[in-house]
Amino acid sequence: MNASSAWLFGTVAIEGADRFPHALRRLKEAFPGIDWRPGPVRGLPGVRLVAEPGLVEGAFKIALDEGPRVTVSGGRTSGVIYGVEELIRRGAGAAGRLALDRLPTEDAPGLPYRIWWTWDHSTNWELSQVGVQEIGVFNPYGKPPGGFLADYKRLVDFCSRNRIPAVTIFGFLRDSHGGIPAAQELCRYGAERGVRILPGIAIGAYGGVYWEGDHKYNLATWLKKNPQFSAKMEKGVGFQLADLDFPLNFPASDYTVRACPSAPETMEWMEEAVSWLAETFEIGGINIESGDYGVCGCDRCVARRANEAEAARRVDDHGDSWSHSDMAADFPRLYRAANAKRDDLWIVCEMQWDNLLDPVASEVQKKLPKGAIYQHTANRSFWQRLRTELTPEYVAGLPTEPNIFRCQFACQWNGDDRTERYFFNARTFADMAEVAAKVGFEGLTVWGEPSPYQATVELSYLASWADGRGRTASSPSPARSTPIATGPRSAASSSAPRRSPRRSAGPARPRGAG
Repeated sequence: MNASSAWLFGTVAIEGADRFPHALRRLKEAFPGIDWRPGPVRGLPGVRLVAEPGLVEGAFKIALDEGPRVTVSGGRTSGVIYGVEELIRRGAGAAGRLALDRLPTEDAPGLPYRIWWTWDHSTNWELSQVGVQEIGVFNPYGKPPGGFLADYKRLVDFCSRNRIPAVTIFGFLRDSHGGIPAAQELCRYGAERGVRILPGIAIGAYGGVYWEGDHKYNLATWLKKNPQFSAKMEKGVGFQLADLDFPLNFPASDYTVRACPSAPETMEWMEEAVSWLAETFEIGGINIESGDYGVCGCDRCVARRANEAEAARRVDDHGDSWSHSDMAADFPRLYRAANAKRDDLWIVCEMQWDNLLDPVASEVQKKLPKGAIYQHTANRSFWQRLRTELTPEYVAGLPTEPNIFRCQFACQWNGDDRTERYFFNARTFADMAEVAAKVGFEGLTVWGEPSPYQATVELSYLASWADGRGRTASSPSPARSTPIATGPRSAASSSAPRRSPRRSAGPARPRGAG
């Protein structure tokens, strides 16, 4: 048909709205002057929403037929939602009619695994509430109980509109911000909008599956009842980062306890907890790590690992604070437990930081299952090595597949006493995405905690994921993130109130090298 003269207006049928209710919601929001009628397209102009098995997750096609009738086909829910957002973008201009002159079109993600990493206590998207925090891992939750959903629903809305398909949440389950009901509501909210919610958990660490609360799958609760399974720490609790100019503090509390991974009861408890997590919540996956604040040094653990090179890397204060051998032994069990309940999950295995080019456990890592997503984290100094030394040939020889990067800078965890959360980080994110595509990595995880109320944050998010392909309008650069002033602004993407101007971050200062 002649698309140049085609419009949708008046009464328009929308077929598939029962399966994709958020697509209908977005069309109503964008075109309130159209009378959208859920139901089959029969004799009316209309929009069909279809999940097409042949499309990869997040891909979409928009076709135009006589009627006029538009068909939005997508790979899973995210693809349909992305297609509708593209239809809105191309057809916007009048509240009462949707222009069709820029159709048909299609798109697909270049990097399939595009993930945001967050802690519940330092994710700040609803800025009018008290209790804002910006750093830490063993933090109590200081916001009102409703703050968790207030923050994360805004975050999910942004992700849904900007093709960010997954969000990792450490602190997913806390009694103090709604416990099970709030977490279930967030999962439903995300699934409807094509955003996977990935609870962050650690094996016998970081609270287990239920981060904080009187629950049988909370680690501190379980260890109080079973103290014989507590870890005998190799050294003090915590970690330090050479690329961070000040020391981190880890006061002892219920948050800092660990269980011994060599105790059979620990892994049985973890398997049971992961099974419960997968069947109780409409999660999109799980981010699993071994815990990065120290390892058990009991005789059984030392003998089981039998890895002197790995142990040597834990001696220095800025060295490793985890065990790759523990992860290689224990992750497959939790992977199988989750997959036994759901076969569509993104199960991320955290490979920890600054070790991709210097492996110390390659043999045991050959036991890690294909199909999990292996996340390799980099601080700023190590990233400079990766971007020049990592090659497609090296990646092809890794024992893990698929692999993704995680950026542990351009946030609060690298730099000096000024947080980098609000810097213009688009060049950094673009650089990592382009290197990932070049060497054969399949995704990138960045921090998504700060609200796009700050102009630099919004531009960094949008530039990095502008079309879901890792392509951006920014020229990639190996240089550090650019600190600039981030005063108050008006942004349609945020409902936050106006705030006092932040001081300019000023020129960069030297920092420690890692």
